[in-house]
Amino acid sequence: MPIYVYETLAASEQEKPLRFEIMQSMADEPLTRHPETGQPVRRVISGGYSLPVSSKKGGCCSSSCSCG
Repeated sequence: MPIYVYETLAASEQEKPLRFEIMQSMADEPLTRHPETGQPVRRVISGGYSLPVSSKKGGCCSSSCSCG
């Protein structure tokens, strides 16, 4: 099961959002409240990681990517 990152929605400008992680099934609906405090939350979308891919044949393009 994937781990999702959520953050609380600040009630005022002085309040900092609290980030937390939770393991959920991909079929589960996103949380709308913090499971312990009941504060409203939103899911944080991040870019994730990218792994370079190289081609054994080489010469697939002229850019500086790692495909060649």
